[in-house]
Amino acid sequence: MAAVPNFFALSAKDKKHQEISMKDFEGKVVLVVNVASKCGFTKQYAGLEELYKKYKDQGFVILGFPCNQFGGQEPGNEEEIESFCQLNFGVTFPLMAKIDVNGDHEDPVYTYLKSQKKSLMMSRIKWNFEKFLIAKDGTVYERYASVSTPEAIAKDVEKLLHA
Repeated sequence: MAAVPNFFALSAKDKKHQEISMKDFEGKVVLVVNVASKCGFTKQYAGLEELYKKYKDQGFVILGFPCNQFGGQEPGNEEEIESFCQLNFGVTFPLMAKIDVNGDHEDPVYTYLKSQKKSLMMSRIKWNFEKFLIAKDGTVYERYASVSTPEAIAKDVEKLLHA
């Protein structure tokens, strides 16, 4: 497999399982988050939506990738997940198809992201709501642990938007 030059060279499936190119987001700052509806961090959806609303008109997008690999905390299908997110948190940022972020069937987006920013002990995603911030040029700027709130990431988003 050829080396991936940057995030925008990848593609992924949207919530309707249609292939979309990350190139569609080129020139934008992108926050990629593995999400789950039944997790202690699920309340971060509210902060993510606020972050999205605050910066989307400046060239910021959040991509939520539902994942059921951690404690079975995302059991629903894409339609159920979207409904839950809209009803409970007013989520308007794009939700993608449900994927694996670790293991033999992990999505290539996560293979790439983890190769660019390893966490302290390993490259594996440890839990729901880990986040990767992508700069306008497609480089992975930072990786944030699940405990990092969207509000704490805002300063980095602003920095990249104005870079």
